[in-house]
Amino acid sequence: MSMARKALIAVCQLSSTDDKDHNLRECRELVRQGAARGARMVFLPEAFDHISSSTEVMLRLAESLEGELVGSYRQLARESGVWLSLGGFHEQGPDWDRERRIYNTHLLLNDSGEIAGLYRKTHLFDVDIQGQVSLKESSSTIPGPRIEPPVTTPIGKIGLAICYDLRFPEISLALASAGAEILTFPSAFTLTTGMAHWEVSSQE
Repeated sequence: MSMARKALIAVCQLSSTDDKDHNLRECRELVRQGAARGARMVFLPEAFDHISSSTEVMLRLAESLEGELVGSYRQLARESGVWLSLGGFHEQGPDWDRERRIYNTHLLLNDSGEIAGLYRKTHLFDVDIQGQVSLKESSSTIPGPRIEPPVTTPIGKIGLAICYDLRFPEISLALASAGAEILTFPSAFTLTTGMAHWEVSSQE
């Protein structure tokens, strides 16, 4: 790590719902706890903003980067004096009024509340396991256009990725070659697929 001394981080877990206000309250408390314990950076998971079993509800809850929710997290970063990794935000796509499709976006906010890094998930998760789980992320989500350069933070250079990107080693190799010291894969796997391969994949 490039830092002169070790920096404390906080990695948070939560069970998101389709109640954005409830999720924000939960995340706000987690961030404040991390800051109170001396963390320089706090990591929140994919879909920290909301999760719904209905695509219609998910799209209705999506916001832009200039929306109220990101504004609340920018304020939280400033007030808490920590960097935030927002691991997977349902961002309204570029032609929202006509297409109603989103990006799955990983945001880094610095301790001034500014957006220091942004990555839109490139590998979308489509799975159909008969009788267990059926999910087609590509039906409502636009694949991100590129791998983004690592971001310099108080804990080192961070490479941004999301969840299913873990299955594609090229993104990790590209980020490491670009100088990333920490690779991030905030995730919200389904129970079935998570049990089948998450632990194994994260150890590869």
